[in-house]
Amino acid sequence: MATVLAFDVYGTLIDTHGVVTELEERLGRAGKGELAAEFSRRWRDKQLEYSFRRGLMGAYVPFGQCTREALDFTDRALQTQLSDVDKDHLMTAYGRLPAFPETADALERLAATGMRCVAFSNGTLDAVSGLLEQAGILERFEAVISVDEVKRFKPDPAVYAHLRNRLEVAPGDTWLISSNPFDVIGARHAGLHAAWVRRSLDAPFDPWGIEPDLTVTDLEALADRLG
Repeated sequence: MATVLAFDVYGTLIDTHGVVTELEERLGRAGKGELAAEFSRRWRDKQLEYSFRRGLMGAYVPFGQCTREALDFTDRALQTQLSDVDKDHLMTAYGRLPAFPETADALERLAATGMRCVAFSNGTLDAVSGLLEQAGILERFEAVISVDEVKRFKPDPAVYAHLRNRLEVAPGDTWLISSNPFDVIGARHAGLHAAWVRRSLDAPFDPWGIEPDLTVTDLEALADRLG
């Protein structure tokens, strides 16, 4: 059976900080454009925190709602006083985030080896499919698999089991590819292989005693190792 490579989307294939330019414009109108990078970082961190908290509470909502609530919180925390129109524009921009520069070529190289490539995300099917399509990489994937199908969030073991069941693949034949340590640890805990895409050399890995099978700096390096 062919090996499955299940790619996390946000932060792994798609640059979540690609919204900084839009933030600079929106915040700049209030003389706070210098907060754009910090706003982007806090927004992303809070988005993930809200998904974790909702997962623990058993209070699932679509990931887009976590994203919007995180946007509202960050606006309050940084006192940037964005209007509802600004927030709507930012949410739209989040649906048009760019792929990392090496993504398309790396996916083509990996698919050429005969490995099955799928996108595997906390986002809903429609949101992720639209995001990948506008980034020009949707056609690189055999399937888009969303946690929305089981109403859980990563790193709940149920989502990794759902991935395997959907694809009818054994844990040993399944690789999770992610830039998010919590996702890598979740996959390894569930019995999958996992590769950590360490896009920043300053990024630490959680000291839980659960390590990735492979660590690479980007997807081209992944293709070099697995191709």
